[in-house]
This record gives sequence, C-alpha cells and structure tokens, in this order.
Amino acid sequence: MSFSVQGKTAIVTGGANGVGLAIGRHFLEEGANVVFADMDEAGLAEEVGDLAGEDKPARLFAGDLRERLTIANLLSATIDAYERVDILVNASRQIIASDPLSDEDDAVETLLQQNLMTSLRLSQLVSKRMIHQAEKEGREEGLSGSIVNISSIAARRTHPQLLAYSVSTAALDQMTRSMAVALAPHRIRVNGVAFGSVMSASLKGALKENTEFRGDITDHTPLARIANPREVADAVQYLASDASSFVTGQIITVDGGRTLLDPVAAPAH
Repeated sequence: MSFSVQGKTAIVTGGANGVGLAIGRHFLEEGANVVFADMDEAGLAEEVGDLAGEDKPARLFAGDLRERLTIANLLSATIDAYERVDILVNASRQIIASDPLSDEDDAVETLLQQNLMTSLRLSQLVSKRMIHQAEKEGREEGLSGSIVNISSIAARRTHPQLLAYSVSTAALDQMTRSMAVALAPHRIRVNGVAFGSVMSASLKGALKENTEFRGDITDHTPLARIANPREVADAVQYLASDASSFVTGQIITVDGGRTLLDPVAAPAH
C-alpha cells in the first residue's frame, strides 16, 4: 500500500506558514489538490500564490475560522473548486504563555476556542460532506475520508507557563479519539500528529528572542536537534493516505524522543 494522495482534495488550515504550509506543499508535490486556509491573507499569497488559481492545484482561502460562517464558506469554496473533499488537516494553532494562578488570565478560553473548537467545528462540517459523497457515489466499502489534527507533546508534558496551550492540545487529542469512534461507521478515519520542537514560525521567533532556547531544546531531545516541518508533513501524509487504512483514533508522536525524558520543567515548545 502506497502513501499516495494523488488526485485527492485536501483542506489544510494554518496553511500560510510553518507546519501547515509544509503539509500543504507536500500534498501538492504528491499530486493532491489543496486548499490553503489561514487568517494571514498576505502570507498565503506570498507563500503559495503562484500555485493557486483556476486550473491550478491550489486555492487560497483567507478568513477567521473561529467564525462558523467562515468555516461554511471554506467548505463551499473547496467544493466549488474541486467538487469534493477527501482530506482535512487541522493545522491552525496558537500558543500563548499563561499564568496558571491568575484569575484574570483568559488564555485557556482563548486557546480552547482557537485550537479546539475551530478544529471540532470544521471536522463536523467536513465529515458530513464526506459522508454525503460516499452516499452519492453508492460506496459501501473503502475509505470515505481522513481527518488529521495537529497537536503537541505539550498535551502530555508539565510546563506551568504553557497551561493554556497544554489544556487545549490535550482536549484536541481527546476530540481526535472521540471523533474517530463516532465516524468509524462512516469509514472516516480521525488521527493526530503531536510534535515536539519543529522549526515553525513561532519557534523561529522564540529562538530570536532567547538565544539559549535552542540549547535547552536540544539538550532535552534524544535526537539532539529541532525537526524540519517536512518531517511532520511526512507523518501527516501517512495518516491521510490509504496506507494507514486500519489506523484511527491514534496520536502519532514526532518529537525526536522528547517525551521519553523527564517531562517536568523542560521546555515543551
């Protein structure tokens, strides 16, 4: 069984930079149609604008996916362009440092909305479309679709200043498992990829602000380096393809062995 996504249509959120951009570009290289979605319209145009347009394999969609109408418009734009959707990758995420002892810190609420609810609502809407497609095509066997949620090892590690991010990603992991069971009768698989330190836009910014941060990360990573976004994209392609046809409800960890070490006090970015 190959890892092919040739001819499939994918929606990738967080597609303007970092991991989301790497996943979308990887899918394009493998012959998929890709809708790159992000709030950053300028970033989308700069990174993949030359690949987007009529009779091209990519489309750009800019909007705030925390809004239900925007989510509906994203799906409509995908169907208008490619007539179907086979893969959804929820890669849009936000990290906010938080104070776990402050009753005025609303970071948990903010990140639950951004990192959990956006992915949940989009997954619900897209899965309905996948079910409709299978019914319309009269398919009673084979896969109807794949949903991949991008999570973090922060869900399993202890770092007080990342309370909000940890809570939101832990909730996303549980959502992945729950949706996997709910959608299994419809032959839609739901999985996640939890990564450690990947050279994303947010991590690049953090490394510029704190030059010692890189050493902290590599010292706590058995493979002693920071991952390239493409390494996450490879894991996502496996879960999106038919090669993982009997895999659902799983969270694949891509962290260079980070979670094998003592989780307390080590940076979990």
